[in-house]
Amino acid sequence: MFVWLGVSAAFLAALLLTPPAIKIAVKLNVVDKPEARKVHSEPKPRMGGIAIYAAFAIGVLLLSEYTMPVACLLVSSGLVMLTGLIDDIRGISPRAKLLGQVIAALVLVQGGVAIRFITNPFDGGLISLGVFAIPLTVLWLVGVSNTINLVDGLDGLSAGISAIAALSMAIVCSAQGEYVAAAIAGVLAASCFGFLRYNFNPARTFMGDCGSLFLGFVLGALALMGLAKGATFISVFIPLIVLGIPIFDTFFAIVRRLILHKPVFEADKMHLHHRLLSLGLTHKQTVLTIYAVSLVMGLCAVLMSVLASAQAVIVLIIVTLLAVLGAERLGVLRGNVNIASQATTKTSHN
Repeated sequence: MFVWLGVSAAFLAALLLTPPAIKIAVKLNVVDKPEARKVHSEPKPRMGGIAIYAAFAIGVLLLSEYTMPVACLLVSSGLVMLTGLIDDIRGISPRAKLLGQVIAALVLVQGGVAIRFITNPFDGGLISLGVFAIPLTVLWLVGVSNTINLVDGLDGLSAGISAIAALSMAIVCSAQGEYVAAAIAGVLAASCFGFLRYNFNPARTFMGDCGSLFLGFVLGALALMGLAKGATFISVFIPLIVLGIPIFDTFFAIVRRLILHKPVFEADKMHLHHRLLSLGLTHKQTVLTIYAVSLVMGLCAVLMSVLASAQAVIVLIIVTLLAVLGAERLGVLRGNVNIASQATTKTSHN
């Protein structure tokens, strides 16, 4: 009963709180203006992340699970949201933004959420990470936060893939008996779906850094609270598959920039959604295509969680190979423009 109450409340709260967030953003002139790397043609309010966080917090509080990890998740994710909000409103340096995320991650670690061990793939035993536990946990949380932020380039993209990832996590966590993490994942998905009413193309508002960083942080935290607790070696990779689109897209961006001898942190227009748009897909078609890929990856993660380790490894290898081949074919990996040029030529001929 409490789970459905929390999920329903989160969805309704996101629906009701997003319009006021839009009005506040317009009044404060917190808008995302068009520029070379962006695909929207007019300014859009970008404080939707406030509504997503508020809806999430309301839903979680109604779950009646007031444990230390849950309390620290609410506080730490709130700190991440505020860090992104300050950046949305007035702009802060990358170092200041990173510091806010690190502090939030440390708060969550204090609540007992951390990567304490990894599974030995040879004998199935546990290897304690010791002093490396906290740095690795912080690195994971900060990394996932920024991967969601990096793919937030189209109307409804980050909210949609976050919702799909959260639903996948909820299913896997339930199967593994991690019911608190599953319930929180359900609340997060409901918050995203409520926000999508105003964020799907044509979007009335964007979530901003306050939303994308928050979503990434919570997804990373839920991976530690539920998915990565398994005693099998494959459990380490399940979160990576659930978050496949943002993680692969970020990884390929780093590889691409290294291949092209460009700075790793230099922005470009060769991410997955850019490449699909260059093929002639419409805005909605591109987003729905990425939704479909995210859904397939989520289903693969669910499958991996119930299969024997050897079979799950086969699924992992197949998914990874398909991701690499797809990235190479689309030009995401090396930045080649052959496909885009062919699509443009074909369109012009037609």
